[in-house]
Amino acid sequence: MGKTLFQKVWERHAVGKLPDGSTQLFIGTHLIHEVTSPQAFGMLRDLGLKVAFPQRTFATVDHIVPTDQRVEPFKDNLADAMIKELRKNCTEFGVTFFDIPSGKQGIVHIVGPEQGITQPGTTIACGDSHTSTHGAFGAVAFGIGTSQVRDVLATQTMALSPLKVRKIEVRGKLGPGVYAKDIILHVIRTLGVNGGTGFAYEYAGPTIEGLSIEERMTICNMSIEGGARAGYVNPDEKTFAYLRGRKTGTPR
Repeated sequence: MGKTLFQKVWERHAVGKLPDGSTQLFIGTHLIHEVTSPQAFGMLRDLGLKVAFPQRTFATVDHIVPTDQRVEPFKDNLADAMIKELRKNCTEFGVTFFDIPSGKQGIVHIVGPEQGITQPGTTIACGDSHTSTHGAFGAVAFGIGTSQVRDVLATQTMALSPLKVRKIEVRGKLGPGVYAKDIILHVIRTLGVNGGTGFAYEYAGPTIEGLSIEERMTICNMSIEGGARAGYVNPDEKTFAYLRGRKTGTPR
């Protein structure tokens, strides 16, 4: 049998096997935001380390931007402190920061595709559970914790146990009022919230192929709710058409 996209990407990014049997995996793109990165940067300072590949690291302020205010200082003191901390860390460590005035700031899972940073066949990590969203573009994307954010900043790698692939094939025409969110909710109801434990979900079939990129992002986004470590759709012409012409700062 041929190899899945997940297996191909895993093998191309495997640096080596660790004593506990896990794989040291190279991360092609690291996305960070204001919530899970401050402690990680603090640990780098404590250890006297630099960001290993700042050109592969991209930051945006995501969760704490007030909905009623775009001008600093923010009335919310915590939000104001968090954006200033992220800005300081990115300047100190040479990380690209999509700040509010840049016009590129937004939800971290949307900024990657919009800026052409998310690419098929790559590995992506971000300190956010819904990083699997990027799987809609044929990327293998993992949500990670703060300690792993530190590891990726310091080494551009992370330790991860090998995953099995579960192919989920969806057929049939969607009826009126039935959307991508309904598809993934049905998958989770069918397989259970722990059905994806130890797996990467590969979404396939005519129904998936007929979805827009945004709809595929919706499905991949919720892979984590089904217990999967990652979820992805094999790239096709829709994928390439979406990304064509978008500027990317990610080295090949």
